[in-house]
Amino acid sequence: MKYYVVITAGGVGRRMKAGIPKQFLDLDGKPILLRTIELFTSLDLPLEIVLVLPPSHIEMWKEYYNSHNLMFPHTIVPGGITRFHSVRSALEVIPDGAVVAVHDGVRPIVPQELLMELLTYPIDEKCAGVIPVVTVVESMREKIVDKDGRQIGTHPVTRENYMLVQTPQVFDSTRLKLAYKKPYSPAFTDDATVMESSGYCFDTVEGSKFNLKITTQDDLRFARLLLPED
Repeated sequence: MKYYVVITAGGVGRRMKAGIPKQFLDLDGKPILLRTIELFTSLDLPLEIVLVLPPSHIEMWKEYYNSHNLMFPHTIVPGGITRFHSVRSALEVIPDGAVVAVHDGVRPIVPQELLMELLTYPIDEKCAGVIPVVTVVESMREKIVDKDGRQIGTHPVTRENYMLVQTPQVFDSTRLKLAYKKPYSPAFTDDATVMESSGYCFDTVEGSKFNLKITTQDDLRFARLLLPED
């Protein structure tokens, strides 16, 4: 079995307000993106890396890679207009009949046990893949909006009916590539929603609260507390 990971790092990080894309920010001596890549290079699996980068920062990454004598092989794909377009471009270099994980480049802290559970999850004709989710522990309320989209109130919802979705999301590459042939829709918030739109079924496993997605300065500070020692 061949294993691939698509690491999506094509965003520009406007919410971080840092001047450079958030995936290139320093996290205790290494770019966030490198720490994310190292999650997968440390696994005992024959795994190939496909890295999606903003076109304007591909040379920046290559210079960093060469100047720091990094040795892991990887394929670079320019990022698209949206995450959907970026993943679709990355899938063009991945063959059918493989296991492919799609992971956010700004999730650098995922337990190895969870990664191995996801990548080796049994995929068959009925189950096209698996995604990690975490249960909601806090009380939740839903916004009430008027016809113009303005919030006019809130009401409680049952938290047991909801889960938070993480990455990596792992699928059979043949079916994932077919699903990504569909036209883009704003409803495609992740790979699972793309797969569902094509009628494919997948399982869920319990994710990790350490699997932080770094999108703000507060997230970056929190990540430094969670980061294991090198």
